[in-house]
Amino acid sequence: MEQTAARTRDQIEERFKWNLKDIYATNADWERDFEAAKAQSEAFARFAGRLGEGREVVLEALNAYFGMYLRMMRLYGYASMSCNGDNGDPTYQALQDRAATLYVQLSAGSAFLSPELLALPEQTLLDYAADPAFADYDVFLKELLRQKEHTLSTEMERLLAASQDMAGGVSNVYDMLADVDMRFGDVPDGRGGQIELTHASYRGLIESRDREARKAAFERMMGTYGSYGNTFAASYAGNVKKDLFYASARGFQTARAAALFPDDVPERVYDSLIEAIHAHVPGLARYVELRRKALKLDDVHMYDLYAPMVEGFDLDMPYDEGFALIEKALGVLGEDYVQVLRRAKAERWIDVYENRGKTSGAYSNGSVYDVHPYILTNYVGTLDSVFTLAHELGHTMHSYYSNETQPFAKSDYAIFVAEVASTVNEVLLLEYLREQYRDDPKAQAALCNHLLENFRTTVFRQTMFAEFEHKAHAMAEAGEALTRESLCAMYKGLNDLYYGQKGVVDELIANEWMRIPHFYNAFYVYKYATSFCVAVAVARRIREEGAPAVEAYRRFLGLGGSMPPIEELKTVGIDMSTPEPVESALRYFEETVDQMAAMQA
Repeated sequence: MEQTAARTRDQIEERFKWNLKDIYATNADWERDFEAAKAQSEAFARFAGRLGEGREVVLEALNAYFGMYLRMMRLYGYASMSCNGDNGDPTYQALQDRAATLYVQLSAGSAFLSPELLALPEQTLLDYAADPAFADYDVFLKELLRQKEHTLSTEMERLLAASQDMAGGVSNVYDMLADVDMRFGDVPDGRGGQIELTHASYRGLIESRDREARKAAFERMMGTYGSYGNTFAASYAGNVKKDLFYASARGFQTARAAALFPDDVPERVYDSLIEAIHAHVPGLARYVELRRKALKLDDVHMYDLYAPMVEGFDLDMPYDEGFALIEKALGVLGEDYVQVLRRAKAERWIDVYENRGKTSGAYSNGSVYDVHPYILTNYVGTLDSVFTLAHELGHTMHSYYSNETQPFAKSDYAIFVAEVASTVNEVLLLEYLREQYRDDPKAQAALCNHLLENFRTTVFRQTMFAEFEHKAHAMAEAGEALTRESLCAMYKGLNDLYYGQKGVVDELIANEWMRIPHFYNAFYVYKYATSFCVAVAVARRIREEGAPAVEAYRRFLGLGGSMPPIEELKTVGIDMSTPEPVESALRYFEETVDQMAAMQA
C-alpha cells in the first residue's frame, strides 16, 4: 500500500491532483459565468406562452434551453469537484451550494417548456423531430412524447423543480457526516503498527492477510457507523420519502417504476435479476466454502470475505506502474483509445490520492461537455486500486467518445448502460493479466480469485443492495416506518440469505447499509450487476472475435443518449430484455468456481 495516513490536500503533489483550471482558470471566471447563467435563466422566460407560435420559436427555445444547461453543467462540475477534493473547504462548499441553488432556479424557470411543447399536436412534435434543423433535439422530442402521461402542468412542474434543492438536503447531510465529520481512529495495520482507519484505508485493511487486522477494521468501521445509526436511519428514511413523493407526484404507482422509467427499462428486468441471483446462491456458497479451505479457517466471517485466497502473489503498484499496466491491457481497443488514456494522465484529468476531507470511493464526471471528463479516485497501490482506476477510465472514455460524437442534447448516455464500459475495462484487464501470468499457477489462482470476487461484489452484492432498497421502498409505500431497527434487521436478513449457507453472518454487518452512498441514488445499483453481465459478454467477444467486435464496441461508446439503452446494447449483440445475459454470466461464474476448486485439489 502506498500510504499509511490521510494527508491534507496541500500535501499532495500537484501532478496527482486534477486540473480544474481546464474548466475555469480562476474562481473569478466561475463568478462571471455564474452571472451569465443567471442572465440566461432570466432571459429564457421570454419563451413562456410562445411555443405555439411555430417552428422558429420552438427551435430558438430549444437552442437557448440546452445552451443554458451546458453552461450550468460546467458551473456545477467545477464547484462540485472542487468541493469533493476537500469537502471541508468553505469556499467550495459555498460555490457548490450556489451552483445547486442556481440549478434549481433554472429548472423552475424552464419548467414551462415540456408542458407547453406537449400542448402542441403530437404530429407537430413528430414533424419537428423529423426536421433536419431539429436533428440535435429529435431524441429529446420523442422522449418528451413518451413521458407525456407523467408530465404535469407548468405550475406543478415549476413547483417540483423548485423543491429539488430542499429534497437534496438529506443526501448532503449523509455526505457531510460520512465523509467529513466521522472519525474512526487508529487500528492495527497487520504489520505490527497502527494506521488511521479511513474509507480508503479500510479497503486495504479488509483485504489484509492478517485476520486480526481485518477483524479490527471491520468492527471499528461497522461499530462507528452503528453509533450514528439513528441519524443514518432518519437520513435514509427521508431520502426514501423524497423518492415516494416525486413518484406519486408524477403518477407512478411505485418509486421503482419511476426510477426505471427514464431508462425505458421494464421492471421485469429488475425482478428477473433478483430471481436469477437467488437461484445461484448455492454457487456463491460453494465459493465461500472454497475461501474457508484456502484460508484454513474453521468459519468464514464477514471480515474474511475480502482476504486474498492465494499466498505468494501480490501486486503492489505505484500509480505510474498501475496506469502503464492499464494502457497495455486496453491496447486491444485501439492505439487512438490508448492515446486518450495517456492524455487523461498527462493533462491531469485524474485526482489520484486520498486526502483528509476528500470524497471517498471513486467516480468519473463526464458532465462538462465542452472540456473533458474527470476522475476522482483514492489510489492505494493495491491490485484492487488498479482495477478501480481501469473502471473509472472506462466511464471516462464512454463520456469522452459520446461527447465527441454527439451534440450536447444527445451526449448523456442512460444510467442503464453507464456501467458497461467501466466493467469491460475491468474484464479486459483481468484477462490480460491471466495471459501475462499463464505459466504461474499462483498467479492464475489469484486472478481466478479476483474474477470470482468481481462476481461476488458486483453481481451478487449489488443485487443484494438492489433487493434491500426495493424492500425499503416497498415498506415505506406500505406505510411501515423505516427505523434503525427495521433497516438493520432487513439488511442482516439479506446477508443471511446470501451468505448464511456457508458463512458466519456477524451481527455488526447489520450496520453496513449505513455506509453505502449509492442508496441515496435510488435503484442505481442493480445496473452494476446487469452491466457486469453485459461486460463479460462484450469482453469475451472482443477477445474471441477481434476487430469486428472492437468496431461494434467503439461505435457503442459514441452513441451517448441517441438510442434507448436496451437498443444500444443490441448493437453489441446483447439483448437485456431476455434473462440470457444474466444466466450466461452466472454460468461463467460457476465454471470459474469449478476451476478454482480444481486448483485447490
